[in-house]
Amino acid sequence: MRILIAGATGLVGQELVALCHQNDIAVNYLSTRKSKLSTANNYKGFFWNPESGEIDGACFKDVEVIINLAGASISKRWTKSYKKEILHSRLDTASCLFTSIKKHNIPIKHYISASAIGIYPNSLTNYYEEDFKEASDSFLGEVSAQWELAAKKFESIGVSVSLIRTGLVLSNKGGALPEIVKPVKLFAGAAFGSGKQWQSWIHITDLARIFVFVVEHQLEGTFNAVAPNAVSNSELIKAVASTLNKPLFLPNVPKFAMQLVLGEMHILLFESQRVSSQKIEEEGFDFQFPNLKPALQDIIG
Repeated sequence: MRILIAGATGLVGQELVALCHQNDIAVNYLSTRKSKLSTANNYKGFFWNPESGEIDGACFKDVEVIINLAGASISKRWTKSYKKEILHSRLDTASCLFTSIKKHNIPIKHYISASAIGIYPNSLTNYYEEDFKEASDSFLGEVSAQWELAAKKFESIGVSVSLIRTGLVLSNKGGALPEIVKPVKLFAGAAFGSGKQWQSWIHITDLARIFVFVVEHQLEGTFNAVAPNAVSNSELIKAVASTLNKPLFLPNVPKFAMQLVLGEMHILLFESQRVSSQKIEEEGFDFQFPNLKPALQDIIG
């Protein structure tokens, strides 16, 4: 099997490529940098420029499945111009792929798009499953909703579509966890706000495994990519401190303080979504890391 990945060089993409190779899945990948193009048989790079709609059509050769992980990081300050980049980097990549496939009648069978649990409204009490209809009115909710609509366009040309709503990805190579670990190591760790907000997390290994599982089982539809056991923000910080054998003695960080530091991006620390993993488990997926402490011990212990 050969698949095409957009966003293969990112944090999740690198983990996914490694797992694909373990499972004898060859990877074509798209890059905006010609200097990053590999020519290995099981890892071939192809140039594209989603903003202008340019794409090397050879990337689709022998490919029936596309995984689109591409999009600008949400972990930079959300200025007005950067918010546009966050949104359009996701919409442009989907549009570029869709236009090329439709124009040249390329026989793609399955389009799998990343999404985010930020689509669910902020709540301390709800337990979100994939069929929940209301989208959050936050910036991330709006981005996720438009991201998913762009993916669903592929259905109009006969392509099966899967949406993978990702939670807080735990990895020692990037993302949020190293930023959580730093202050704890410096004896400056603390929960945010009330600390009661839900953190639906996933070990990066399990996230890559979910993408491959969806590919190999040809699963169609929307799936939450979160571990079965969400924790509160306070529990997350305590578990990190326990894993590092560091004490926590500072009071919780107030919301207004982080708003001053991060601007609108502070909602990443204070929004609460408790999200169910039941649907993907009912399909037969078995998490290697269903609980937080073993996951943290594997990553930072």
